[in-house]
Amino acid sequence: MYLIGDVQGCDGALQRLLDILAFSPSRDTLYILGDLVNRGPASAAVLRRMMVYGDAARCILGNHDLHLLAIAHGARSPQHNDTLEGILAAPDRAAMLDWLQHQPLARQLDIQGKTWLLVHAGVLPQWSASKTLTLAREVETLLQSPHASDFFHGMYRNTPTLWDDALTGIDRLRTIVNALTRLRFCTVQGEMEFKTKEGAAAAPDGFLPWFDVPGRATQDVVVAFGHWSTLGRLNRDNLYALDTGCVWGGKLSALRLDVGTKASNHPDHPNHQLIQVDCKAEQQPGR
Repeated sequence: MYLIGDVQGCDGALQRLLDILAFSPSRDTLYILGDLVNRGPASAAVLRRMMVYGDAARCILGNHDLHLLAIAHGARSPQHNDTLEGILAAPDRAAMLDWLQHQPLARQLDIQGKTWLLVHAGVLPQWSASKTLTLAREVETLLQSPHASDFFHGMYRNTPTLWDDALTGIDRLRTIVNALTRLRFCTVQGEMEFKTKEGAAAAPDGFLPWFDVPGRATQDVVVAFGHWSTLGRLNRDNLYALDTGCVWGGKLSALRLDVGTKASNHPDHPNHQLIQVDCKAEQQPGR
């Protein structure tokens, strides 16, 4: 079993990583932590690969994946540095988009008595793992309904910045999506901040990385996430950051989880091994 960080259309790097892993879809399972597409040169190839792998590839949605779907639904215009035309103009466009739209926003794994929560970006401090999955399903149900287009037309706002169980409608759904696919920094109360994209040391006044909020409700589970390429590797129990900047000329990372043996939670334990490949810079920072 492997957890893999943001691929972002870099199918060549993904192939090299899978070669090192000696990946076999008949034996192994991949969990991709969102942002399968965009900025890299071969987004369509990544989606086609995942579709061919079937149940051996289990993905979650990231902000770039939702961006693609919003463009496809006419709710968003392509940006100057998008590399999505290979999907949008493809003869199998409908099949790829339908497959992507049916991926979840969060997943839970139970490995040797330990709960793992997989998200793209982060989890608000007041959300437990079970609540996170329940809230994610609210959005997933809508995405897989005939009303998905309405959601995409209302998805692009930064507000509300603070979760409230009483939220309803598009404000509730947007807040869930923003937390799960865009979160880096928040206050101890869970107010989100979206402008800062640098590493943890760049936290704005009054904010801190979401995983450093004291007493967050997911402290008792293992959380694996991507999204934050400037964060760097975290050597912490119960926390794995796997976006290591593939598209920016960094690395594409896989965390191997051997579930058949008694494993440590330490990232350098042989049963929780980090495997990486170097990547060509497909985009320059700031583009």
